[in-house]
Amino acid sequence: MVTKNIIADLNKGENLIGTNYDIWYKKMDFLLNEQEFFEHLTTIMTRPPEGNTPQSRRDLEAFETWSKKDRCTHLTLLSCMHDDLIVAYEHCAITKEMWDQLRFDFGGTSVTRL
Repeated sequence: MVTKNIIADLNKGENLIGTNYDIWYKKMDFLLNEQEFFEHLTTIMTRPPEGNTPQSRRDLEAFETWSKKDRCTHLTLLSCMHDDLIVAYEHCAITKEMWDQLRFDFGGTSVTRL
């Protein structure tokens, strides 16, 4: 599968260790755009309410498709991190949560980084 080859190529270089966040961010941005997973960095979808209408079934199907792609995106990000960081971020329920937390922890200037 093409995705696995791209991830393997990225993993030949440096995984995220924290101090290399800026370049890692750019690589992940490129990879996830290429794989059409970028929306998972910016959106959240919640499980629709139960129902038997055709619209309810379509909503549930859309949610399940989104969830499957979100999980793939989540695992892709984790696979491109140093082992110590995997443990620190695997608890994030969805990709956007992890992406936002990584940006908070390593991106830009923060009180912690100063």
